[in-house]
Amino acid sequence: MPPGGLPLQYGRKQPNRVGLGIAIGLHVLLLLVVLMNPQTFVKIRPPSKAGEMVWIAPVAPSPTPPKPTPTPKPTPTPQQQQPKRTAQAKPRPQPAPLPRTNPDAITEPRRQETPPVQAKLTPPPPDVTDMSQLIEQNRRRRGATQSPPAESAESEDAKAKARAIANIMGAQGRNAAGDREDTGGIFDVQNQTFNSADVKFRGWNTNFKRRWLQQVHVELGNEIDIENAVVTKMIELIRKEKPGDFEWESHRLGRVVKMSARKEDEPELRAFLLKEMYPKYVRPAGR
Repeated sequence: MPPGGLPLQYGRKQPNRVGLGIAIGLHVLLLLVVLMNPQTFVKIRPPSKAGEMVWIAPVAPSPTPPKPTPTPKPTPTPQQQQPKRTAQAKPRPQPAPLPRTNPDAITEPRRQETPPVQAKLTPPPPDVTDMSQLIEQNRRRRGATQSPPAESAESEDAKAKARAIANIMGAQGRNAAGDREDTGGIFDVQNQTFNSADVKFRGWNTNFKRRWLQQVHVELGNEIDIENAVVTKMIELIRKEKPGDFEWESHRLGRVVKMSARKEDEPELRAFLLKEMYPKYVRPAGR
């Protein structure tokens, strides 16, 4: 036991507050120094995994010997060209003088010089690309007469005769073959006004066996205009001759058109006849 009779004790139950305060103050001071002056601390990084870099001194280059300077080649001196000898033109031999035919003549007879014969140049034949021109040239070369005009004249005469025969046959009621036609006719509209017209029809009369002229006076009636009234009368006259199919020679179209006079085909026939008889026909508005 120590003197004084007090037993030794290790550690007190109360903490050492002064020591703790000093330790905490040192740590705070160190932290402030690090935060305020970070450049005073050097961070050491670990070496890279690629290995260390080794510096090798470059090898001193060996001195290269100087290149020999090429010696200039001597320029060849141009040879003096000797002047060409010009061949002297030989004098043409003079023609021998002709013997004197007349010794009493005062002057010598002149030499008769024959003029040179000039060759005649024939021009090349022209380039003919058209076959008709080529045939015409060959025909002229052979001296043949021009036959196309004669043929065309014959064809015109033949056409004129054919037209005359057709007109005569038509006036007699026959066709081109000479057979008598028992059907067909010609329409003609005259004296037409806004409410009436005269329709003439020259057709074949079976009773008298010859052409017969019929003239019908047409009134407006219940039709919308006089043109439709005329066409209605024409359809009636056609059905007397041809109740079924018939052929119409159209001067407007320049050909023969097959039409039908049946009742069910009347709208088409009416529209066709209106264009044939009245090419400038316009249907009245509101009708």
